Amino acid sequence: MDKLMTLWETTGISAMTLGQFSMILVGGLLLYLAIAKKFEPLLLLPIGFGAILANIPLAGFTEPGGVLYYVYSVGIDTGVFPLLIFMGVGALTDFGPLLANPKMLFLGGAAQFGIFATLFGAIALNIVPGIEFSMSDAAAISIIGGADGPTAIFLASKLAPDLLGAIAVAAYSYMALVPIIQPPIMKLLTTEKERQVKMEQLRPVARREKLFFPLIAITLTLLFLPSATPLVGMFCLGNLMRESGVVERLTKTTQNELINIVTIFLGLAVGSKLQADQFLSFQTLGILLLGAVAFSIGTASGVLMAKLMAKFSKDPINPLIGAAGVSAVPMAARVVNKVGLDSNQQNFLLMHAMGPNVAGVLGSAVAAGVLLALV
Repeated sequence: MDKLMTLWETTGISAMTLGQFSMILVGGLLLYLAIAKKFEPLLLLPIGFGAILANIPLAGFTEPGGVLYYVYSVGIDTGVFPLLIFMGVGALTDFGPLLANPKMLFLGGAAQFGIFATLFGAIALNIVPGIEFSMSDAAAISIIGGADGPTAIFLASKLAPDLLGAIAVAAYSYMALVPIIQPPIMKLLTTEKERQVKMEQLRPVARREKLFFPLIAITLTLLFLPSATPLVGMFCLGNLMRESGVVERLTKTTQNELINIVTIFLGLAVGSKLQADQFLSFQTLGILLLGAVAFSIGTASGVLMAKLMAKFSKDPINPLIGAAGVSAVPMAARVVNKVGLDSNQQNFLLMHAMGPNVAGVLGSAVAAGVLLALV
């Protein structure tokens, strides 16, 4: 009998708490969304499975000696994984639409307003019993409004590592829900006539312009906002490799094998922070709520800025493209194109929307740098 009791005590079932069981179910939900609904499967699948592994009692995945412990320490604690992801995104990004119409930088900047509005919202939530966000916590939460997963993870790892799991899940969940969240906001803030506006064809962009852009971008960042140079620098390195045309092997590796490998470990590392004692709290609910508010404000501010620009521009501007100022590349641009086509079947806005979309990537990185510098 004693041997049976000893054997029972070594099983995970005997040591499992209600919280751990609940988080295993949450991990299963993330797997369902990734596989059945195809919501950001590249990240939600490893995050969900990482959450399941992290909540298996007695397995030691997240303790010193466990694989998830070292994956997190090497990739997230150091900030390496988000930076490598940014290099891959840079290698995949074409700045041609932005260079053809540089005014779109304003839309990418305006869409980051949700970040700073949510910063104050997070502080205001401290009036709710059970919620206590410091300024560092609020800054890390607010970056969700940029709809940029790697940036959110990078900033959270620096400012609020205890909240990393909730922030990452919120950021990638809302990125996956772009086709659901954005269209109602876009239609609410625009008229049918505005959505039908056709924009002029973009001018061709010379190769020399594309080559100099990442060099100019990193130089300006270095001079005016050094705290943003890790993210912007890796992004510009990836983009320079793409546009130079002389390191095709490196570019293809960065675009494919490297970013895919890092994405697997990044997801597992984030999942390792979805432990019951850290995730199941009122603070997590507050983060999820603030994430939705941040993303909505970012979308709305981008559309409103585009409406303002349209009033003073000699060239026609469809205000829908302002919604692409969030960093969800290229999903937000595709959503803009779809909403535009719903109003006018001859109105193709995809390339126009890619301008503010890639500007939003830089905008979120700069916003993260500003928050790091201030906090």
